[in-house]
Amino acid sequence: MITRKQYLKSRPVCKVTFKLPAEIGNSANKANLVGEFNGWDMSATPMKKLRNGAFTVTIDLERDREYQFRYLLDRMQWENASNADRFIPTPYGDSENCIVIV
Repeated sequence: MITRKQYLKSRPVCKVTFKLPAEIGNSANKANLVGEFNGWDMSATPMKKLRNGAFTVTIDLERDREYQFRYLLDRMQWENASNADRFIPTPYGDSENCIVIV
């Protein structure tokens, strides 16, 4: 889920908070946010696991852009944000990437 977008007046960025709900994250030990903003690096943006089993991370994204992303659990299972701004088919044709618009 994308839980918050905070636009900064002092810089042309938006602080975006991503949260993977407990019902999805509870079975995982680790989760990473993977997308265009980190070169699809599967380990660049680790998420913090909360006591209830959810995962969260906040990152700065340049404003007036769209970014594709997905969540990766335990380096094996891909998940999407149910409330993404929109979705786009992946080049592989078997799934979709999430889009966040800032």
